[in-house]
Amino acid sequence: MDKKIAVVTGASRGIGQAIAAELVEAGYFVVASATSEAGVEKIKTTLGENGSAFILNLADKESCVVFNASVGKLGPVAVLVNNAGNTKDMLMLRMKDEDWDDVIETNLSGTFRVTKGFLKGMMKQRIGRIINISSVVGTMGNPGQANYCASKAGVEGFTRSLAYEIGSRNITVNAVAPGFIATDMTDELTEDQKNAMMANIPLGRYGNSKEVAKAVSFLASDDAAYITGQVLHVNGGLNMG
Repeated sequence: MDKKIAVVTGASRGIGQAIAAELVEAGYFVVASATSEAGVEKIKTTLGENGSAFILNLADKESCVVFNASVGKLGPVAVLVNNAGNTKDMLMLRMKDEDWDDVIETNLSGTFRVTKGFLKGMMKQRIGRIINISSVVGTMGNPGQANYCASKAGVEGFTRSLAYEIGSRNITVNAVAPGFIATDMTDELTEDQKNAMMANIPLGRYGNSKEVAKAVSFLASDDAAYITGQVLHVNGGLNMG
């Protein structure tokens, strides 16, 4: 393959879709994932000859193994973007064990498994970019999202630890933490809910998926070669910590 390979998990819509498109524009052959066949076909149609897609269920160990092996047949991976994740929101007193376990298993353990599957190849090449998608709530917390917030805080700790371990192999590991991003989910909010959220954002607007994708593309580029172990916040000033 003439082009370098970039992997983006969870790319059938939203931020993941924007990241995949941005990396194609940057010259990569993008291999993406979705949780359903319909999602895979949507990605393939969108990427065309510039990419491919496979099924991936991050909460399933075997699915992660199969995904990594499928990607490995295409060639060495230069960039890995761990974007896929899920939420099961509920106040702590009412949260079921399975809702906690599923979010942690998907968002945190899934990130670990997919990353581990590509590490040896990157270390052999002595170059690579690993970019984990976190969230502003990983730092701030958010009521009703104890499982999600814990998983994203864990992703940020994982990012820093791995950056220490593999920096000597010329592999950078960073995270991007989006704030409130305009998606189909935010479209369903009432005006009162939107106004309440906006009141806490100094820039006075939601971000968009392309702005997050641009941050990811930068961290994947040669311009970011001396940046590692960092969390890049894209949140309009919602959190300045």
